Amino acid sequence: MKRHVRTTGTLVAALLIAGAAAGCSDDGGEGAASGTETHSAAEAPDTDVVPAATSSSTPAVDVKNGTLGKMLVDEKGRTLYLFDKDTKDKSKCNDDCATAWPPFTVKSTPTAGKGLKKDLLKTTKRDDGSEQVTYNGHPLYRFADDQKAGDTNGQGVDAFGAKWYVVDPDGKKITTAPKTNGGY
Repeated sequence: MKRHVRTTGTLVAALLIAGAAAGCSDDGGEGAASGTETHSAAEAPDTDVVPAATSSSTPAVDVKNGTLGKMLVDEKGRTLYLFDKDTKDKSKCNDDCATAWPPFTVKSTPTAGKGLKKDLLKTTKRDDGSEQVTYNGHPLYRFADDQKAGDTNGQGVDAFGAKWYVVDPDGKKITTAPKTNGGY
């Protein structure tokens, strides 16, 4: 129970901060409203903290054995999620949603790591024109509250109208809770 309260509290805090930041923008232009700004890997901060929405110069999707079993991760080992509200190859997560759940966008063709089905790895055009990586038809996202590689703080979170799940190597959602030492 303590984990759920902490995760929910952290998610709420992250959303409030993102909303405040969006409200404080003084450019008045349309660009601030999209919430899906992309950057090259050279522009992104060099930390394990997930940036708002980044593109990778060498995008890859890999498999990692984590607390939820075998799951999809990006080239830095950060967990990738699907959104139950999305339809096949079409993201329904924009604006504030894309701030909390940054889409995994790319500027070049992503590569499939060992254990993945290359024919399931594709991209789809987002509403803002960027290319988002998909696997088995699911647009892929990171979670802003995941602070380091392997974090799965977004697993099962109900936000922006549907639930979020970690993706397995077959391209299906993982619906189990993380395995912990506390018998969770």
